[in-house]
Amino acid sequence: MKRIIVFGPGPQFKGGIANFTLSLAKSLEQQGAQVDLVSWTQQYPAIIPRDFIDRSSKADLLEGTHIKVHYLCNYNNPFSWAATAKFIASCKPDKVIFQWAIAIQGLPIGWIARKVKSLSHKTEILFDVHNVVQKETGSLDKKLTRYALLSADSYIMHGEITLDEFRNFLPEMDVFESNDGIRSHQKRSVLKLYHPIYDIFKPNPDLDIEAMKKEWGLGKTVFLFFGFIRKYKGLHYAIESFAKIAKSHPEASLLIVGESFWDTVDKTSTRVRIQTTLFRLLKSIFIRSKDQERDYRPLELITQLGIEKQVVVVNKFIPNEEVNRYFQVSDAVVNFYEYATPSGVESIAYNFQKPILATRVGHFANAIEDGENGYLAEAADVQSMAETLERFIENPIPAKKVKSFADQLSWSNYAAIILNG
Repeated sequence: MKRIIVFGPGPQFKGGIANFTLSLAKSLEQQGAQVDLVSWTQQYPAIIPRDFIDRSSKADLLEGTHIKVHYLCNYNNPFSWAATAKFIASCKPDKVIFQWAIAIQGLPIGWIARKVKSLSHKTEILFDVHNVVQKETGSLDKKLTRYALLSADSYIMHGEITLDEFRNFLPEMDVFESNDGIRSHQKRSVLKLYHPIYDIFKPNPDLDIEAMKKEWGLGKTVFLFFGFIRKYKGLHYAIESFAKIAKSHPEASLLIVGESFWDTVDKTSTRVRIQTTLFRLLKSIFIRSKDQERDYRPLELITQLGIEKQVVVVNKFIPNEEVNRYFQVSDAVVNFYEYATPSGVESIAYNFQKPILATRVGHFANAIEDGENGYLAEAADVQSMAETLERFIENPIPAKKVKSFADQLSWSNYAAIILNG
């Protein structure tokens, strides 16, 4: 039996990376490994003015497993980094899988990975790469990313777009690319995989979909925007394009479900004001962007465009046990992103056999087979997006087509390939 440590945000945290970490741990155990999940207690600098804790979900998604969660690592306390590395090494794991998604975590993750390797020489250090670097980066951002990534023995890639980013970011690194999990003994190895389908959210076969649509005021065809409201996810595009077809399709609805990413704390408090000022300074160092995402207010467009009667908004974080309802009442998921790496919302949609309506950018340009598992619109083109919504209304994609695509993206195969080396 292989001993595996999965490092990432534990179940107490919000977001796709936490869901992914949990699903990965469960799938590895199902493949016969002994798995522990080592989590942050705080993932980011304390100055970030946002609440990252899931205070709504009640369901224990680890019920029925033997996985233990160890909340050990505080980003803001380097002593906890040492304690985390010491604990991981004491388990004498065959593999440690770090979830990598954002450069700001580069220093603690890179340090812990190196320390574990020095204490446990035979342990394989893997980075599960969700995103190599942010779209707009500063020099410090790149240095932290490089520091972290160079601490790994192997890398797991979720798609060709992520692998291309990796090659461009570290062009000097000669790697062995593997489709079956076999590692090279001479080079660092890259496991060419995919973003598996989230199966932790189960459909309720007894859900009365028509009754729920009536209760929520939804029409015959429901387009769903789901997840944290962030500018790059293009909710403004979804609203603007839906407004273009709303009058000609009164039977259609837009269902917007998710928490505004930067609206989770009391902005009037002195502590939050200080945090906000310091965070903007930190952001200017890490990410070279003049765009202030905290000022992003796409929901205001609904009233401005006069489509209130056909849009339903649930502007809050959704507990795990309620996620299924929103996907089951919907017909398609709208991901009109500005740029895209493999998406957690995309994976949830496939789990419920819902097609994706997306922009032809990044990951989506390769992952969406037009007419099979979704439809593609041109990036930053509201008219093209409106035509894509109309196209779906006129030619819905059958669930069996989406299921056929989703069956290729199983967690069991993902975990088996990781364990194969």
